[in-house]
Amino acid sequence: MATFSARTAPPLPPSRTSAGSRASSAVIVPGPEAPAVSGREAIASSLQRLVGLGGTISFEPRYWLERGDLAMGGIDFRLTGGRDLDGNPVELRGSTAEVARRQPDGTWKYVFDHPFGAGRG
Repeated sequence: MATFSARTAPPLPPSRTSAGSRASSAVIVPGPEAPAVSGREAIASSLQRLVGLGGTISFEPRYWLERGDLAMGGIDFRLTGGRDLDGNPVELRGSTAEVARRQPDGTWKYVFDHPFGAGRG
């Protein structure tokens, strides 16, 4: 379950936890202080680990800048109620730095997704 504010943003992919919402050349930073990964398989694996935590993720868009077929944005997020593989509680929060590109069919796909890139949280 995710909650979103009423602020406007480009019509980005509905699921941030899907490798299909990223361009084939996308780069994602899967966790705090983790190295960046690219390629659909690596991104899918890192997103699967996030989804595996369970819990609830809430988002609050901070800004979106759009120019032509590129959009840059930032979102504050918080994951609560998650559990690691040993059953220990996990809570994450951060402020993203992300870039998306409009596809020829008008949809958007993430090119860069750094959940902890804005240094807040």
